[in-house]
Amino acid sequence: MSALTDPIADFLTRLRNASLAKKTLVALPFSRIKNDIARVLKDEGYIVDFKEEGEGATHQIHVTTKFVSQTPAITGLKRVSRPGLRRYVAAGDIPRVRGGQGIAILSTPRGVLSGREAKRQNVGGELLAYVY
Repeated sequence: MSALTDPIADFLTRLRNASLAKKTLVALPFSRIKNDIARVLKDEGYIVDFKEEGEGATHQIHVTTKFVSQTPAITGLKRVSRPGLRRYVAAGDIPRVRGGQGIAILSTPRGVLSGREAKRQNVGGELLAYVY
């Protein structure tokens, strides 16, 4: 078994693939950052719900994907900051995604936040992903 170099990209790819395959439930390996990203996606209305189950090696996040009239709520996910090239933004430089139709997900000193919430709290950080 090979080591995973970018678990956040793997998380986003699994979510994207589940949405495009019209799967309503997807199980993903657990980590705190993935749990926080799932919380942001739920707060912004991109997924219905998520819950963590199991312990140790079987610890997983179960995500219920959202569909709006047979169309997935998540049409695109893009990893921005990656292990080979980190990308940081200041509070005033947080980008708008698809003209405000999508969200940016940031890892800030106040936790993982959506771009709108980070602007409201006037805090910058590492730009993890775009979701639209």
